[in-house]
Amino acid sequence: MMRYIKLVNFEINRFSKIYLSLLLITLVSQFAGVIIVTKSLLNDARDIMKEERLSEAAYITNYGGIDFNHIANSLLFVGPIALSAVALIFYIFLIWYRDWFGKNTFIYRLLMLPTSRLSIYLSKATSIFLMVLGLIAFQIIILPMENALFNSNVPQVLLNEMSISTITIANPILSLIIPSTFTQFLLSYGIGLMIMSILFTAIMFERSFRIKGIIMGLLYCGIAAVLFLAPVLMEIGNFYFYPNELFGLLLAIGIILTGLSVWLGAWLLKNRVTV
Repeated sequence: MMRYIKLVNFEINRFSKIYLSLLLITLVSQFAGVIIVTKSLLNDARDIMKEERLSEAAYITNYGGIDFNHIANSLLFVGPIALSAVALIFYIFLIWYRDWFGKNTFIYRLLMLPTSRLSIYLSKATSIFLMVLGLIAFQIIILPMENALFNSNVPQVLLNEMSISTITIANPILSLIIPSTFTQFLLSYGIGLMIMSILFTAIMFERSFRIKGIIMGLLYCGIAAVLFLAPVLMEIGNFYFYPNELFGLLLAIGIILTGLSVWLGAWLLKNRVTV
């Protein structure tokens, strides 16, 4: 167990500089977005009131107030979230291929450690999942601060004040990464874990069989996608499921695919990937 924890810590440390950069970019960009977009919205509102000779009350009646949705939908706000997501998806591949194609071919030393290769596999998966949760936790921490800054910069008469839960529900990206219910959490992050395990297995196919492995990996990804989406495709074909039934089917298929992918990927790493 201690070796597994040390491997997780090792993998996180290898990505720590890029990870901290993502956190810093998110912090600076989103707070800058709050200030810049708020100023722009207020300038636009003042210009309209001046041109149309409207009072603040008349402006509210005609155009509505200013709320945090304007910030949450801006590029400065959602851009860092998208950048972090792309970086972590890219790292799913980098976390393996860096060891093979790095300067010192580190995978040879890694695979010869006196520990189970399953621990190596799980440590890489765990480190990525922990970094995802870390980014989400960071967003949850700074979102109330951003909302407070926005509320303090907008005149009360023009402000449509929103709670944090309302903001997350109203914004599609925030509602995806910060689920409002446990069921949505299971779906969002369970699907994420499943996709990561499937991609890990595809990488193991490629590392085990090279050119043939690429084809095998792509086929495995395609079959897994079809199996997971089968209940949804059946609904499109007029085969009706109740919401609880659909959720149960997706959850069961997701657990089976994740377990199968972890087992198959670990088996390939142990029996087919050689040093």
